[in-house]
Amino acid sequence: MVRSCEQGIPAWVYVGTLILFIHFHSVTVRGAALKQDVALDNGATVLNHSMSLVQRMETLLALGNGSDVTLRVQTINTDEVKVIQAHSLVLTMQSDVFEELLLSRNNSAVVLRETPDCAAVFDKFVRYLYCGDISVRLDQAISLHKLASKYHVWGLQQGLTQYMSQHLSSDSSTGHVVGWYNYALQIGDVALRDSCLQYLSWNLSSVLQSEEWGSISEDLLLSLLQRSDLILQSELELYEALEAWISQNQPVSATVESALRVVRYGMIPPQHLFRLQKQSPLMLKYYESIRDLLYLAFQFHSASPIQLAKYFDVNCSIFTPRNYLSSSWGSPWVINNPTRDDRSFSFQTQLGPSGHDSSKRVTWNALFSPRWLPLSARSTYTELGAMQPTRTDGGRPRIIVTPATSSPDFAGVSFQKTVIVMARQQGKVVVRHVYNFHQSTEEAGDFLLDADLQRRASEYLIDSSLYLHIVIKPLYHTLLVARK
Repeated sequence: MVRSCEQGIPAWVYVGTLILFIHFHSVTVRGAALKQDVALDNGATVLNHSMSLVQRMETLLALGNGSDVTLRVQTINTDEVKVIQAHSLVLTMQSDVFEELLLSRNNSAVVLRETPDCAAVFDKFVRYLYCGDISVRLDQAISLHKLASKYHVWGLQQGLTQYMSQHLSSDSSTGHVVGWYNYALQIGDVALRDSCLQYLSWNLSSVLQSEEWGSISEDLLLSLLQRSDLILQSELELYEALEAWISQNQPVSATVESALRVVRYGMIPPQHLFRLQKQSPLMLKYYESIRDLLYLAFQFHSASPIQLAKYFDVNCSIFTPRNYLSSSWGSPWVINNPTRDDRSFSFQTQLGPSGHDSSKRVTWNALFSPRWLPLSARSTYTELGAMQPTRTDGGRPRIIVTPATSSPDFAGVSFQKTVIVMARQQGKVVVRHVYNFHQSTEEAGDFLLDADLQRRASEYLIDSSLYLHIVIKPLYHTLLVARK
């Protein structure tokens, strides 16, 4: 405990001693990496009582001993005021904003005006300035990040940005990713914005079933609908979720029409398109706005892609699949003990989403190797026929996906293969990584390049197994027809 003034020694002396010790200690730690070996060679032993120091600093804040500044935190538009007895030496050491405020004050009190959400966590924020640690809940992350940014506490700001990026999959009653995305957009944090957008895109099926879906903004909705890397069950699932969002939010007609025109109707089977035309209130109301797209989709389903490609641009988005998880497009593959040996797997998909090709099946062979070595690193033979030994503990994971047979039906079509790697984060199974490669390459060159599959607790494994989902996406090519 820090002695009070009544015990004969001014408390500010102890405050200064503690702060200076922290400053000196931090300098010593930074230099420790350079001097550690020398110190150990000299037989020195490091005694670390830093946790005791943190506890004393926390007590100092709680009791207010030797306080020379009063922070009056006023909640905007209310009469609520929170009073915190603090120490100018601590505040100025941690924040140049506090330093300027304290230099310009007229008395021992500093009035700070904060929004209700920031005022509610201001005591947590001040405690961080004293102790260097903080407990954070999902619903407090933005408020604390605002305070860290406002008062230039950059270490806390960076830590909270990292916290948000690492807790996108955490459970919350109403969802938090959309709120974090909007906040990142507001403050211009591109890395956090992109992390949130990627999480929403890669885990869209679960997002569509949550309360969070109804809270997304019009701009975010349109941004998601235009992406080809969305991972969801089917395009029909996306249309039905869009209909629910429009029913809940009641946007203006221009927004509805823009959203409906980026749905990929060519990826919806014709029998479902017929049903939507007659039973979907949304489509009945806005039919004229998308009549041309529906007409093109029905043409796509009624003719062979080769015939269609002679007259239409089949490279446009309406004919481009997203990452659909339904069985027509691919298959899950769970590999138990993935480091043990090579594995193979066969599955079937439809030749293409066109109604003309939907009954035609393609068989695919997938090969997974945990320790594949390139030819240059494999065993070689000497002139006497003896095999030169090579290391077998090197190599890297590799996956190859190839069609079992060739077919004339493949004309005008190439296949993009997408391998989705699942992982468990905060107790929830989410998409960890997505690898894309094309027919000409057969494999993803960077597949699991940074994954440590040997470690049982690897973030790429679920219960010691590798959870994959392979999606095959047919891409059509426009044919160049010479005019007579």
